[in-house]
Amino acid sequence: MNKPLVGALLSVLLLGAGVAPAAAATEPGTTEVRAKAVTFAGTVALSNCSGSVVRAPSSQPGDPALVLSNGHCLETGFPAPGQVLLNRSSTRSFTLLNAAGSGVGTLRASKIAYGTMTDTDVSLYQLTRTYAQIENSYGIKALELDSAHPVAGTAITVASGYWKRTYSCAVDGFAYRLKEGAWTWKDSVRYTSACQTIGGTSGSPVIDNATGKVVAVNNTGNEDGQRCTDNNPCEVDENGTVTVRQGINYAQQTYGIVPCIGTGSQIDLNRAGCALPRP
Repeated sequence: MNKPLVGALLSVLLLGAGVAPAAAATEPGTTEVRAKAVTFAGTVALSNCSGSVVRAPSSQPGDPALVLSNGHCLETGFPAPGQVLLNRSSTRSFTLLNAAGSGVGTLRASKIAYGTMTDTDVSLYQLTRTYAQIENSYGIKALELDSAHPVAGTAITVASGYWKRTYSCAVDGFAYRLKEGAWTWKDSVRYTSACQTIGGTSGSPVIDNATGKVVAVNNTGNEDGQRCTDNNPCEVDENGTVTVRQGINYAQQTYGIVPCIGTGSQIDLNRAGCALPRP
């Protein structure tokens, strides 16, 4: 997982993370990516990860705002395989960033609305403020979750609120199953090699450069070339064939979250089309 654990600070020194946004990169067979099209507005910094204020297409200004991050970024620790957290009390705080990456205010959670590391690696916090209150106070709108499955070849930007750094590349394809240690995730987004995300980028929104919508949440990468171990996920196809891609990073799609967000930002796992794992 891309958490700021052992080695993350060394990575900062070696790679220069936390400085100016990464330059745009062009992958063979893709169009040029212009990183400046995506800003930090709406992203947040957690104590150990990145995240973003997000809304569903049907969300209303008066709804409590939601913050998206990873399940492995929860303050309660890594959820066990099969474990789902739903409507757990939380007072966690988040630093809201503006377009330039400067902190403009502190947001606070009222609860962990949803969290798991089963099938996906996602957490959703419900905040004490509404979307309208955040926009009125800071002039910052929530990022919209795309309701459609992402497409291979799409130019994307991973925007890390923790490091205030962006990574630009494209969707290389999808892993039928992505296995890392005890956890398995379904239909994961695989980046092209230009997105060299590091510890602290976990939970960053993966933004479609053309639409500005969130299509995935950044969560892991194979660091050492090991097979299916912690911090070294492997891909497993429909036939059980295992592929290891050292240096390649991954994200979990977010379109499947949209049907689960009901009235008032409530996570309703019984809504039509909601396929998130249940407790």
